[in-house]
Amino acid sequence: MAIDQPATRPANPRFSSGPCAKPPAFDLNKLSGAALGRSHRAAVGKDKLKAAIEETREILGVPADYKIGIVPASDTGAVEMAMWSMLGARGVEMLAWESFGAGWVTDVVKQLKLDNAIVKTAEYGEIVDLASVDFANDVVFTWNGTTSGVRVPNGDWIADDREGLTICDATSAAFAQSLPWDKLDVTTFSWQKVLGGEAAHGMLILSPRAVERLESYTPAWPMPKIFRLTKGGKLIEGIFKGETINTPSMLAVEDYLLALDWARSVGGLEGLIHRADANTKAVADFVEMRDWIDFLAHDPATLSNTSVCLKFTDARIKDGAGFAKAVAKRLADEGVAYDIGAYRDAPPGLRIWCGGTVETSDIQAMLHWLDWAFEAEIAAQTETA
Repeated sequence: MAIDQPATRPANPRFSSGPCAKPPAFDLNKLSGAALGRSHRAAVGKDKLKAAIEETREILGVPADYKIGIVPASDTGAVEMAMWSMLGARGVEMLAWESFGAGWVTDVVKQLKLDNAIVKTAEYGEIVDLASVDFANDVVFTWNGTTSGVRVPNGDWIADDREGLTICDATSAAFAQSLPWDKLDVTTFSWQKVLGGEAAHGMLILSPRAVERLESYTPAWPMPKIFRLTKGGKLIEGIFKGETINTPSMLAVEDYLLALDWARSVGGLEGLIHRADANTKAVADFVEMRDWIDFLAHDPATLSNTSVCLKFTDARIKDGAGFAKAVAKRLADEGVAYDIGAYRDAPPGLRIWCGGTVETSDIQAMLHWLDWAFEAEIAAQTETA
């Protein structure tokens, strides 16, 4: 039976998994101090870029001897730079359980054409056997599967005495989950995810072991200028002090600094994790009380607290993809939830961003509308049957 539309609407209907919702305190007027029309190499530009690096270090708790750089092309650019610069020195294990991890596999196998690559994959909603990983090899993996709603439960599976490097795509985890820096040699993320920053800029974080690899190993293939992290066998230190490889958007830099300031105001990393966990719990409470929807993640220990992926389980649904798209469209048309359809390569369903920039009250209000949209679409399906 169809139900009435809820009386309460989300104050902010933006639940996209990237670019994600801006922080609640966001106001365009707060970007008025951006160094627009100024060179990023001028003192004002350098100071802002350096501040973005050091404030990232402070909030995430990145060790002092790790290098943090701002690089082009978002998280994708950061991961590509790491793989093209460091892989090939020893065997590599590619771990994939969602579309972006699968993309890194394609790059290594079909572009770099490494013949010493071991590929381990899992279906959406599952994760590979982490106990089977051989850390004599380099290991490339995604901490949080943005398109599958599955994350690694912790870093305990990563060997302390590893011989290879760990290269971690942490773009939907940084600022929402605790990352064990002693287990990670290369870590990447983008501004557009958990802090709701603007797109096109990536962050590349290197451990001393990663720096040693860069300075002791030269890949067999030509290296595009945009990927070069060393010169004359030495790390280009300037990249990790705000001297970017290409011209950054100083407006985007200002926006990121504003997001970092907001992050501090809600308790830093601990506060951001708490907000994401509260949002995810609201979804979990909703799912627990209904028999027509479930998480895509099979194991609660691997459930993401940012990109929460759901699947419809009602036996009355004959066309899963069509039904999910119709529900998402109803919510968008009503202006209560934008961009919550499953990723194009993922199983049919919904994907709700639960990172810290989203208010729990908005999640709760949207879920009441999800009840309405589900019942309305079931009723419409019955009428046309």
